[in-house]
Amino acid sequence: MEHYGEQTASGHLHVPAASKEPYADDVLAGLHTDAQAVIARYPNARSALLPLLHLVQSVDGYITGRGITFCADVLGLTEAEVSGVATFYTQYKRHPNGEYTVGVCTNTLCAIMGGDQIWDAVSEHLDLGHDETTGDGKITLERVECNAACDFAPVVMVNWEFYDNQTPESTIALVDDLRAGAPVRPTRGPNRQCTFKEMSRVLAGFPDGRADEGVGAGPATLEGLRVAHEHHWTAPPSSFSGPEADHADIAADARDERAVVREVAVESLEGARQATDTTQAGE
Repeated sequence: MEHYGEQTASGHLHVPAASKEPYADDVLAGLHTDAQAVIARYPNARSALLPLLHLVQSVDGYITGRGITFCADVLGLTEAEVSGVATFYTQYKRHPNGEYTVGVCTNTLCAIMGGDQIWDAVSEHLDLGHDETTGDGKITLERVECNAACDFAPVVMVNWEFYDNQTPESTIALVDDLRAGAPVRPTRGPNRQCTFKEMSRVLAGFPDGRADEGVGAGPATLEGLRVAHEHHWTAPPSSFSGPEADHADIAADARDERAVVREVAVESLEGARQATDTTQAGE
């Protein structure tokens, strides 16, 4: 963890030396085939960098030195440019990651509902801190700022699949099952838990055919919609209609906002000048 997130002058990350060794010919050929399919979706090739980094993770399990070189070569970027993106987003792992990333939400609502207790219990059970991995390479444990599932708090995610209404005991059982290779199924979503590499390939833009499996939105998520239907509530009509009116409304709001920003900036600058004049007069 000493060099976590740092970069060398070449743009490579501090990663194991083996991660900079070239890909085997068959692996590299597969990466090129997949990369061209991804790049073809974008009018500008460099726009494909985010999914290509996920593609690298689907092969290597994290962002390797050779992965950075590959992305730079196929997109015509420097390795420093690729590294700058890879070190910005937390979904890109800068060191070997576990087969299952277990994220415990400890943001406000989940914390109040038991997220802090879940974190403490699982951290002690696995003897791991944030972004650390078990010796068997199975589990990487993370504190998550928000899982965007407050209606099912406290929530734990495994490779960004939902496990709702968790307790310290249920989460410990979950990580033990994952380590043992027992069948595990998310509360909502696919019928089985995917691995980190499988999830990375999906994020690279290659569907696994599981998007329609399982429950999407649970009862708690739909409660507001149910109440709205019960009371025949609808959204208030807009004072404008049509795309041109919407664009005009947005543009007007933007102009108003810029005017306020300019006014505040002018007032701040004038205040600073007056303070400077007062100080100089006192001297």
